[in-house]
Amino acid sequence: MVFSEVQARLGYEFRNPEYLETALTHKSFCQGSQPTGHQDNERLEFLGDAVLALVVSKYIVSKYPEASEGELSKVKAFLVSRSSLAQVARRLDLGGSLLLGRGEEATNGRQKSSLLANALEAVIAAVYIDGGGEAAESFILRVFQPELADLGTLGADEFRGDYKSHLQERVHKQFDVNPDYRVVHESGPDHQKVFEMEVSINGKVYGRGTGKTKKQAEQSAARQALKRGLAEHGS
Repeated sequence: MVFSEVQARLGYEFRNPEYLETALTHKSFCQGSQPTGHQDNERLEFLGDAVLALVVSKYIVSKYPEASEGELSKVKAFLVSRSSLAQVARRLDLGGSLLLGRGEEATNGRQKSSLLANALEAVIAAVYIDGGGEAAESFILRVFQPELADLGTLGADEFRGDYKSHLQERVHKQFDVNPDYRVVHESGPDHQKVFEMEVSINGKVYGRGTGKTKKQAEQSAARQALKRGLAEHGS
């Protein structure tokens, strides 16, 4: 792997590049018939989830000094959702740098939202271990900048996390129809499913999102549709 290219996309130069290598190593890569000597990224993913939650919580508490705990929780959920994480990971092209086993390669693992979201959390942890809390905070705020900028455009329904209601209201007003949601992919065991949903209007797809339930995935897809700005696509 050419670490210089990955680090350039991340905008962070590792003192210890092995942390980055571990962050990009999916467990399937370590489970082949031949030992690889690699450690997978699941432990880093666990740590990265906590680091991200802390940085995001600190940011939104400062940005919304009068918001209630419930409202802050909704905004936090918006920022740390699987859909948002996968979106950031795609911007950074993490998929192209993942170390995957043959099975994941064969099933287009580099494009799976769940793998991308987990890899981003692992990269966050790698930056934290390598450079400390300030480096991790700076990295998170920079790579999430488009998502953080979106917070300034949230309406009341969106702020409460009810993107479906807000989208339906806008679509009905603009197109006189209702949005159509459908499941496009399911992954994970029965007790830990991840759903990927798309929302379309008059047959045209406007957004995709993932979630642990179909309702969460619908909200995520609706959020993406709102973010893209329906007025720009309407006729």
